[in-house]
Amino acid sequence: MDVRVGDTLEMKKPHPCGGKTFRVLRAGMDFRLRCETCGRTFLAPRVKIEKHIKRIVREDGDEDV
Repeated sequence: MDVRVGDTLEMKKPHPCGGKTFRVLRAGMDFRLRCETCGRTFLAPRVKIEKHIKRIVREDGDEDV
């Protein structure tokens, strides 16, 4: 899956604050994500995040599913 720094991810499951959109701050073996609702940042394994992605919104306006 092609996830880049700066992309916004819409997830299937919400963050505990209720937000479902996350900004990618770092991509590699792990992802560093920031919740767009509460601003909390966290590190999670790539495999786990890729399973829960509903769609990817690129900075330049493109959308991937």
